[in-house]
Amino acid sequence: MSLTAKHMVLDNEHMPTTTVSSRYQITLPAEVRKALGIKPGDRLEVEVEGGRIVLRLARPPIRDLLKKLQGESPEAIREVGEATGHDAAAYVRALRGGDEDDL
Repeated sequence: MSLTAKHMVLDNEHMPTTTVSSRYQITLPAEVRKALGIKPGDRLEVEVEGGRIVLRLARPPIRDLLKKLQGESPEAIREVGEATGHDAAAYVRALRGGDEDDL
């Protein structure tokens, strides 16, 4: 059996399985966690599609990532803006409701 983040090559004999506990919790099989890089504390989105349960890594909104980056390194947010051709710093200022001095 081979698992990658883009494609899982599985057959019915080797399909990873998990058991639902009495508290309705499951443990993700190690090969699935490793293939997707899932770590403790990661959030998963849960969706029901045609009788199947689909789990996806939940990605934080870009504004949350920019706010975190701004707090850790104001210079890095300027570099992101320069590299992408967007004024990332102004975007963060607008999110925070501040002005140029807030950077």
